[in-house]
Amino acid sequence: MTITQLSYVLAVAEEQNFTKAAKKCYVTQPTLSMQIQKLEDELDILIFDRGKKPIELTEVGKKIVHQARNIVNESFRIQDIVDQQKGFIGGEFRLGIIPTIMPTLLPMFLKTFLKKHSKVKLIIEELTTEEIILRLNEGHLDAAIAATPLENDTIKERPLFYEPFTAYIPDNHRLSIKKKIETTDLDIDDMLLLEDGHCFRDGVINLCKALKTQNISSFQLESGSIETLIKLSNEGLGMTLLPYLHTLDLSAEDKQNLHHFTEPSPAREVSLIFHKSELKMQIIEALHDVISGIIRGAIAFQNVKIISPLPK
Repeated sequence: MTITQLSYVLAVAEEQNFTKAAKKCYVTQPTLSMQIQKLEDELDILIFDRGKKPIELTEVGKKIVHQARNIVNESFRIQDIVDQQKGFIGGEFRLGIIPTIMPTLLPMFLKTFLKKHSKVKLIIEELTTEEIILRLNEGHLDAAIAATPLENDTIKERPLFYEPFTAYIPDNHRLSIKKKIETTDLDIDDMLLLEDGHCFRDGVINLCKALKTQNISSFQLESGSIETLIKLSNEGLGMTLLPYLHTLDLSAEDKQNLHHFTEPSPAREVSLIFHKSELKMQIIEALHDVISGIIRGAIAFQNVKIISPLPK
């Protein structure tokens, strides 16, 4: 059997279609089908149940795909070893970033990183944490930037910074007269949230649930973006919590509605995460160094309490 054959098997397992898998692998469909057939003949088993639509893995096929992914990933390590030995930082690098981090952090580091490491071709996707973990495990991402800790045995985490939560409170709100607020001031009944699927939403819920007096079923108004939450808050529909970096570009008028927490401030840990196989570590280290260096000038908070991004 060959690495190429195993790569074809992985492509079909993911696409559940021979034609789509062939397109993904940049080969003709007959070529891909023939190589998989040769592998099945050599092993004297069926990897795919071709009678199902879409195509499904057989029971033994599922075990083969799991092992094939490990083998293909390990084969990439050979080139990785050579690149590290030569001190080469370049090539294609696929990076995922969660939606509540992408619009604020990416503009801060992207230009600097590309200028410093011009041989790296960054392919960046905005993805939820759940999608990121799946793609890291399937080998479709090299690394990601997400809120941590994730408590996932297959993922390694390198903290980049700690981003405090900041309260956005309009003038007509009961807390608007307070310069600094306590977590015990929060009332879930007048809190605006991001839609389900955002880990920052889960962090806010975890912060409120720690008070033991809140009922998350009372959340009624939710939005897909932080910008919309700010606009809804300005309309008097409630307060919201923002990641600190989102507050830097607010208008002077909107900044009047910002209220910091008393220390230790609730905060999220933002990390560079990658698969435990540790491929392309030279690029991961380069990303970490650039982002860490830039973010030090933007966030000076030290006394923080990390709020878990995991749904509880």
